Amino acid sequence: MSLFINLITVSRMVFGAIIFVLITRTELYWYAFILFFIASITDYLDGYLARKYNLVSQLGEILDPVADKILIVFLLFAIAVNLTSYYIGFLSAAIITREIWVGALRDFNARKQNINATKVTFLAKIKTTIQLFTISTYLIGISLNNMFVVLIADVMLLMSFIVTMHTGLIYSLNTFKK
Repeated sequence: MSLFINLITVSRMVFGAIIFVLITRTELYWYAFILFFIASITDYLDGYLARKYNLVSQLGEILDPVADKILIVFLLFAIAVNLTSYYIGFLSAAIITREIWVGALRDFNARKQNINATKVTFLAKIKTTIQLFTISTYLIGISLNNMFVVLIADVMLLMSFIVTMHTGLIYSLNTFKK
């Protein structure tokens, strides 16, 4: 069962690559949205099953945020390319940079036996939720060819950027406080 739960987590990474192709190489935007919706559900499902069956593992704790990041990176890049938007591209690059930075902090803290400094917080889970809703809104806007919905997603992306940077700052302060 533990392997099954980890496969659910890893599926988000695979979905990310498939959705990237659907957005950038085809016009099957609704399929991309449906696959993204399924991938988003796996983010809840793997954690729920691990807790329900008492199968929470270190591997799962490591894989889950990595799978989230890979999914989000694929989607943000695909949306920026599809809409040829420097705004989306810049904020996405900043968000991705933060994700890499936090990954480095986690590695650093693991080596220093200080894993609590970068343990996933409730606000970080909110951040991921905002990112997932933002991407969903973009996919709906692109699917409907509705620029007003895309504009709403642009505002949501800015909110996502702010929360993402804030959580990155918190992790940084926790890591380097004396």
